[in-house]
Amino acid sequence: MFVVTAEIQIKKGSENEFKDWIKESNAELSKFDGFVRRRLLETHNGKHVILVEFETKEKFETMHKTQEHFRIQSKGHSFMEGLPKPTFYEVVSQ
Repeated sequence: MFVVTAEIQIKKGSENEFKDWIKESNAELSKFDGFVRRRLLETHNGKHVILVEFETKEKFETMHKTQEHFRIQSKGHSFMEGLPKPTFYEVVSQ
């Protein structure tokens, strides 16, 4: 399993629109081979992280190179202050 966390800062006043975009774009991303899930996490003090799970790094990278992903990502960035800060993980034990 390949996991990505991305720290993000949502623009003030865009939180509800961003949550709607997450739901809509998850429906599109779920069509990609290897997609497991993507969730928006929020800390108690209001910070946000996107959690993405794919079956493999290769399947994630394949999806990440598509025009569909570029379009989805571009719209998501319009709701953010700055670019996401990703961290990549391989699940090594369950």
